[in-house]
Amino acid sequence: MKNVIYSLLVVMLLASCGGGKNNSGESREANGGVYYGGIFRMNEVEDFRNLFPLNITETTSDHIAKQVYEGLVKLSQEDLTVLPSLAEKWEKNEDATIWTFHIRKGVKFQNDSCFAKGKGRELTANDFKYSFEQLCTSSPQNQQFGNTFNERVVGANEYYESTIDKKPLKEGVSGIKVIDDYTLQISLLYPFAGFLNILSTPGCWVFPKEALDKYGIGMRAICIGTGPFQIKSLKESEAIILERNPNYWNIDEFGNQLPYLDALKFSFVKEKKAELLEFKRGNLDMVFRLPVEMISDILGEIDNAKRANPPFEMQVVPAMSIFYYGFQHQSDIFSKKDVRLAFNFAIDREKIVNYVLQGDGVPGIYGIIPPSLPGYDNKLLKGYTLDVDKAKKYLAAAGYPNGKGFPKLTLQTNSGGGDRNVQIAEVVQKMLKENLNINVEINVMPFAEHLENLETGKALFWRSGWMADYPDPETFLTLLYGKHIPANLSDKSYLNSVRYKSAKFDSIFSLAMKEVDDKKRMDLYRQADQTAIDDAAIMPVFYDENYRLVQINVRNFPANAMEYRDLSRVYFEPKKEPKR
Repeated sequence: MKNVIYSLLVVMLLASCGGGKNNSGESREANGGVYYGGIFRMNEVEDFRNLFPLNITETTSDHIAKQVYEGLVKLSQEDLTVLPSLAEKWEKNEDATIWTFHIRKGVKFQNDSCFAKGKGRELTANDFKYSFEQLCTSSPQNQQFGNTFNERVVGANEYYESTIDKKPLKEGVSGIKVIDDYTLQISLLYPFAGFLNILSTPGCWVFPKEALDKYGIGMRAICIGTGPFQIKSLKESEAIILERNPNYWNIDEFGNQLPYLDALKFSFVKEKKAELLEFKRGNLDMVFRLPVEMISDILGEIDNAKRANPPFEMQVVPAMSIFYYGFQHQSDIFSKKDVRLAFNFAIDREKIVNYVLQGDGVPGIYGIIPPSLPGYDNKLLKGYTLDVDKAKKYLAAAGYPNGKGFPKLTLQTNSGGGDRNVQIAEVVQKMLKENLNINVEINVMPFAEHLENLETGKALFWRSGWMADYPDPETFLTLLYGKHIPANLSDKSYLNSVRYKSAKFDSIFSLAMKEVDDKKRMDLYRQADQTAIDDAAIMPVFYDENYRLVQINVRNFPANAMEYRDLSRVYFEPKKEPKR
């Protein structure tokens, strides 16, 4: 009866999810001074692309699916350290090449018709074996192998190769062994310092075989995991509602079952100004990234408010992300290093940050790795600043003096991110015309189409960005690793979409991945970073800062450099009635 009453309560709350300041719902006090109840509402300016863990390639899908799926480990929302998740503990051998994980008992998949009688069954080590072998399977629905188990896990590459011809090895991936129902062992080819970080990424989340067998590619929008929330309703480009998983395994330090919230609502308002207006009306509980032209006004609004009664909370942290322009290295134009050098010297990054972004960012005058990564000093690198004379010299050396004879060029960008992407594209367009006499057209397109074009080699020059998957330089440098490039230009290249190939870079990067001494590893990463920058592999523009507005009654929702969101412990503190 208790579950029936709870379900009716959730349905009533979701039905009223359309707006208003009372949208947080009725609070129910729990142990330790926390509160159950409410619908946490947030907006994404881009539509999700794919919610299937092996095919998540952008942040919108990650933000949603992360609340449904889980892996062996996860990251701390506060400081991004590795925490236990579905593995309650683990140990490694002396040289850190054999890892043994102990799976929690009693964890169940969310209820779904793919299971007998619609009831989610218990998770076992065999589910991780299955999910990890799907991760090591060649498929258009798998974009995660390259940055997870590829060249790291024993037998992963051999198994992947066997699946290309649809003749998978009978023993599966030899380095992944089920010891018993609650013990999983993974063997690595070499000690790898970032292995636990890798296990926190979407490609290593667990999903049931029954779901993939029943839904196949339909798992793009159907999620069955073990996480704190499950899909209640999904209407593309409009809203996704995730309801509380009543059978979630985790409890807090006070003995309360998680999560605290009744539901999450993701809307898809494409304009940042409209999104901000909804926040100010109380119809959203947080806003990530602000319209650049309104940042100073918002800061002024906070400064002018009485300290005892601030209108909302602003959270600002340096981001582990980079905004850059990509060159298609396999094209006639950008296969020429001198052209790439000319473009890099022709733009004024300081002006873009100070005037276009209103100071919201750091000029990208170093390498591909942002300065916010702990233990990595990117200021030791020598990047690019505006130098028109050098830009003209390199363009002439490429065979295009003063832009003469340079082919027609289109700069492709996506329509999301408010007006920021288009504003920056227009400034870059103007700088290339003024400093190199090159005419550039701008093509603005939906995000999914934008990604499809650049991944399949159809775009020559495009806007791109990368938010760290985990707090390690490797997550950025892997974007330029030559072994991620497919054989054909039309084949999808999700990671190394610019198709940069350098034997020197690959050699240094490979050494860095195998180095266990942190100082030596960081030195190798810097060498690889400098090699790529010297080759003008990409055109860094700026390193982001994350601005986030949060309603004043939201608790347990700290900002971090990766915008890593774990909503299982977020709750609303009841708003106090003003004294009469």
